[in-house]
Amino acid sequence: MEDVDFINRILHRDKRAIVLFYHMYRPKLARFIKSKVANPQDGEEILQDTLFAFLEALRDFGGRSSIQTFLFSICRHKIIDFYRKKKLKQVVFSQAPQLEALISPLLTPEEELDVVMLSEKIHRVMRSLVPQYRTVLLLKYFEDVSVDDIADKFAITFKSAESKLFRARKAFVEAFLSI
Repeated sequence: MEDVDFINRILHRDKRAIVLFYHMYRPKLARFIKSKVANPQDGEEILQDTLFAFLEALRDFGGRSSIQTFLFSICRHKIIDFYRKKKLKQVVFSQAPQLEALISPLLTPEEELDVVMLSEKIHRVMRSLVPQYRTVLLLKYFEDVSVDDIADKFAITFKSAESKLFRARKAFVEAFLSI
């Protein structure tokens, strides 16, 4: 079947075409991702993200490449995004700033710029949060204060402290994605 016909059938929600697509490309993607990502749960998440992104981008498919090339290009970007997010978590929540001196010689100038820009963005996001959320995040992730101690500090229950921390993380992510 021609790629263009196959795409049209998927776009018109032909269930047989969608099932055929899934059975043709899922195993190939899974092998590719497994060669790049060690953790199977992370790999499965990347696989699902790739398939959803492919379906969302399908309308823009111009036929300049094969479906497989288009799909694997999306997958490569999802893997890169995964490692960027992983690096973000390490940078944002790192408790060992002394390691920076060891790591920085290993970074390329572009990566160093990424770290600086990321750090600036994190500071902007933190400043944009309501003071209570900012305080909770700083206590938990920068001062390594337990949820119990946060609850004591705010004179609230443990569950309330967990909820506040959850809402603060959610606000952080939303602000981070919007800035």
